[in-house]
Amino acid sequence: MPISPSIRPAALLAALALASLPIGCGPTYVRGNQVEGLDDAAMSTGIDRRDIEQLLHENLTSLMASPVAKAWAHDGSRPTLAIYPLSNQTSEHIDSQLQALLSDIETYLAQASLVTVVSVERQQQMVAEVEKQRGGGFDPNHIAEYNRQLGAKYYLTGKVFTADERTEDERRVQYFMFMQLIEVATSAVAWQNRAAFTKALIQE
Repeated sequence: MPISPSIRPAALLAALALASLPIGCGPTYVRGNQVEGLDDAAMSTGIDRRDIEQLLHENLTSLMASPVAKAWAHDGSRPTLAIYPLSNQTSEHIDSQLQALLSDIETYLAQASLVTVVSVERQQQMVAEVEKQRGGGFDPNHIAEYNRQLGAKYYLTGKVFTADERTEDERRVQYFMFMQLIEVATSAVAWQNRAAFTKALIQE
């Protein structure tokens, strides 16, 4: 039996209304600008981008307030500084995130205009050239050789590590980012700092 033309618009509107209703209560993909504070909440006890950036910010703020940075600002010498990867001493797969931090550190120090920063890209090329015969990548044991090639007066390095405690139904993980500024000629520690924060799973 054919549908009356007068009924079709109403039926169409009803069908569209039903189609617009959410189906079930499953997860929904969203962008950061769609949900206020999306990057703020912890989704696990693992370390995330926000955590790493917080640790880095605290360390670099400490560096800029240190006597050695004040001396650079006073004499305007702008010594050459190399930036080396931060070692991942945690059980988490954050090596790529720590590698990405090198560009953030490079940008921060370049904008501060207190040192002449060796290009991270050029530095990685040089490390590859030095290690080519050995068949490996960056090796902390060869930093002295890298610095000779780069002509760096200082180098910045560090590591990230954790302290993990658990009970039957709770967990607390303390994260630490330790950074050092080393004078190449003497191997003296010109500055060092440790930033820390805690993430936990607790029972309300």
